[in-house]
Amino acid sequence: VQLQASGGGLVQAGGSLRLSCAASGRTGSRYVMGWFRQAPGKEREFVVGISWSGSSTYYADSVKGRFTISRDNAKNTVYLQMNSLKPEDTAVYYCAADLYLGGPKSDSKEYAYWGQGTLVTVSS
Repeated sequence: VQLQASGGGLVQAGGSLRLSCAASGRTGSRYVMGWFRQAPGKEREFVVGISWSGSSTYYADSVKGRFTISRDNAKNTVYLQMNSLKPEDTAVYYCAADLYLGGPKSDSKEYAYWGQGTLVTVSS
């Protein structure tokens, strides 16, 4: 499975962005998907995960109420709508996938496939 993340950019604090992650390859299989981010000088951290059906999601506390994950399996694409952005949201955002029929996962070690990352910069 290949993942291509897009949609990053520069936005002012309080603004919004929508990231997309398009999957190709073995897209007929069922994958949980997740978004992680890595700020300069920091470790990669979990942002949000979604089950293969989209019926179950799990958010990091830092983004709960501001970010929304969704997926369109017909288009093999996962979206991350980010609202009320803060400077501390500045990071490279990575999408990840793993063959799994259960609920969303928050441990990066449990994801087998990763996209290349897209940079989100939030100015104050």
